[in-house]
Amino acid sequence: MGDMFRSEEMALCQMFIQPEAAYTSVSELGETGCVQFRDLNVTVNAFQRKFVTEVRRCDELERKIRYIETEIKKDGIVLPDIQDDIPRAPNPREIIDLEAHLEKTESEMIELAQNEVNMKSNYLELTELRKVLENTQGFFSDQEVLNLDSTNRGGAAGIDEQNQQHRGRLGFVAGVINRERVFAFERMLWRISRGNVFLKRSDLDEPLNDPATGHPIYKTVFVAFFQGEQLKNRIKKVCTGFHASLYPCPSSHNEREEMVKNVRTRLEDLKLVLSQTEDHRSRVLATVSKNLPSWSIMVKKMKAIYHTLNLFNMDVTKKCLIGECWVPTKDLPVVQKALSDGSAAVGSTIPSFLNVIDTNEQPPTYNRTNKFTRGFQNLIDAYGVASYRECNPALYTCITFPFLFAVMFGDLGHGIILVLFGGWMVLSERKLARIRNGGEIWNIFFGGRYIILLMGLFSCYTGFIYNDVFSKSMNVFGSTWTNHYNTTTVLTNPSLQFPPNHSSNGVYPLGLDPIWQLADNKIIFLNSFKMKLSIIVGVLHMVFGVCMSVVNFTHFKRYSSIFLEFVPQILFLMLLFGYMVFMMFFKWFRYTSKTDYQPDTPGCAPSVLIMFINMMLFKNTPPPNGCEEFMFESQPGLQKLFVIIGLICVPWMLLGKPLYIKFTRKNTAHANHNGELTGNIELAEGETPLPTGQDEHAGGAHGHDDEPMSEIYIHQAIHTIEYVLSTISHTASYLRLWALSLAHAQLSEVLWNMVLSLGLKQSGIGGAIFLYFIFGAWCMFTLAILVMMEGLSAFLHTLRLHWVEFMSKFYEGLGYAFQPFSFKTILDGEEEE
Repeated sequence: MGDMFRSEEMALCQMFIQPEAAYTSVSELGETGCVQFRDLNVTVNAFQRKFVTEVRRCDELERKIRYIETEIKKDGIVLPDIQDDIPRAPNPREIIDLEAHLEKTESEMIELAQNEVNMKSNYLELTELRKVLENTQGFFSDQEVLNLDSTNRGGAAGIDEQNQQHRGRLGFVAGVINRERVFAFERMLWRISRGNVFLKRSDLDEPLNDPATGHPIYKTVFVAFFQGEQLKNRIKKVCTGFHASLYPCPSSHNEREEMVKNVRTRLEDLKLVLSQTEDHRSRVLATVSKNLPSWSIMVKKMKAIYHTLNLFNMDVTKKCLIGECWVPTKDLPVVQKALSDGSAAVGSTIPSFLNVIDTNEQPPTYNRTNKFTRGFQNLIDAYGVASYRECNPALYTCITFPFLFAVMFGDLGHGIILVLFGGWMVLSERKLARIRNGGEIWNIFFGGRYIILLMGLFSCYTGFIYNDVFSKSMNVFGSTWTNHYNTTTVLTNPSLQFPPNHSSNGVYPLGLDPIWQLADNKIIFLNSFKMKLSIIVGVLHMVFGVCMSVVNFTHFKRYSSIFLEFVPQILFLMLLFGYMVFMMFFKWFRYTSKTDYQPDTPGCAPSVLIMFINMMLFKNTPPPNGCEEFMFESQPGLQKLFVIIGLICVPWMLLGKPLYIKFTRKNTAHANHNGELTGNIELAEGETPLPTGQDEHAGGAHGHDDEPMSEIYIHQAIHTIEYVLSTISHTASYLRLWALSLAHAQLSEVLWNMVLSLGLKQSGIGGAIFLYFIFGAWCMFTLAILVMMEGLSAFLHTLRLHWVEFMSKFYEGLGYAFQPFSFKTILDGEEEE
């Protein structure tokens, strides 16, 4: 967790690698995943770089792998999972064998696929011919047979020359057409023949399969009877236009029977050949599928290596590759070892070495995370990546985020549901991590499994404090309120009050007394309690955010900002809103019902909100008779002093920093006779200047050396107005803790009274059956509305409180993320796509 307090120190390094060891060295660096390379060939076209041929070669290998993988998935073969044994990048010499194997497999698959399409096309034609012969049995009646020439062959065989001699005999054309084209085809035949074509058709019951796509096709068998050679040619042209397949069909019954028998024999032979082809294809694909995932990973790694090598620059002697990269200083020994291992793998006599160089460029931001902290870090990075070496809010978000969520989602029962869901994902994370097609929503839930678990645990805690379990209370310690009324008084009075001075016997040990569940003024009491609680939590959260800015100022040696920015900000916040929080606690401690002094009784307790408004407006409100306006004697003078100091803090924030910068500039310009200005404007007396390459820009702070004074005044005025106004609006914004908590409790109570109580009021066997279904409906509404919808609402409001109310006090978020060259990241990213 200590690594999350501030981003890692980064170093800009130069790598000098021998060309023969470049591939293996970059491969080792990809396995470690701790180096972010910079492109030294920005001006060079992507197609003119040194390793573009190797990249194209990898692209071709990937294309072949994708084609084979598509064929494997088409046959329903499951590829093995190799997450536990991921292969390393292949040696360039090994890739030749892989390339030959993939070339051979691809050629064989293409040949098999083409042969299969051809055989399926023949099978489809023979099937259609068989269907034509079988379905035309009823088309030819005895009279039609007498009028047809026994030697006549319609369709592809055509009508022979004897038809010209027998003009009284009919010719015919038989074939198959897609079912959706039949009606248009029939209308077209009618038009071209003026009604002189007699068409008979029969729909096929079973669909035929397309040989290319395998999709089912519904077809219809037809026979068109006509007279004359000219009409025959017209009919053939129409059949061609409608993509109808014509087949020879004898008019003689015996010839058709003989032809059907021959076609069925050929179909059986073709079916046997197709079955053998499918078996051979399956054996080839099953053999390849065992190694295909490993080959895919090896090719991806090799392609990534060559892409990275294209970022390197060749020295003038063409004997050394030079690269620049960002490396975390803690990982410099790891990078050195990776370079030495890469040189040793190829037996290079000249070792590769690493050289740390100075730079004025701002380094990338790198926060080390584990599976627990990664979800919280992603929440912060979604707002903006931290500036280099800036304080990281994610460290504190691990606790404050689930806590603020739980304040709004305080229900022990609903918290247990979140704990069970989050705990299941945490305990089964290895198995669930293998799910690749869960969808984006599932990936979000699984990525935030530890956040959900903590939100559930904290919700259980706040639910116990609120004493709220599915809108009901638990009597754990016994109520501290005592009933002094007799039975008759209780039964005859619908509403009775428990005076605290007689009925209260101390403080409930932990949380809320369960007697409030029965009280008519429960909502009034919880309103006051949760509203004050939200203000207290909000002010403490904001004060912590303002104090975090001191850590940034100290680290970046901006000591003047502590006095010019932090001190007026914390005074303005504490003397006004911190004082209001103090008065809440003081009011709780001072006023009690067990006293005879009237000004200290609860009826004389002033409203803290009205008192705060009067304090800001310098006005008084007359108290009721026998009461005092103020809680202690020196309160009026103290309040005026606090308001005056708070008002002084506004010009302090507005003018202090610009005037300091202006004064520092004059002294610096006078000290440097050549007019050169120092890069560290806020360097005070006795401070140590930043080393070369680590100025304020590198540290994530704002530099003002080149900025005109007018812009500095405007910039500071905007920040001052924003802080003063946001202090008020942000304090009010924390009231959402009270509002959502109250809404959640009331929704839960309404759901219990309006749904589940209907089943609990029933009796007998019918009531038990009714309660069974009512309980199912109550569970569904509880999960859908109170857990999912209310949980998502509380999550979003908590996110806003961190992004705006908390982080705006100290967090700049102007950095850019450290994106190392890592094989694991590349492979995971491709799997998500």
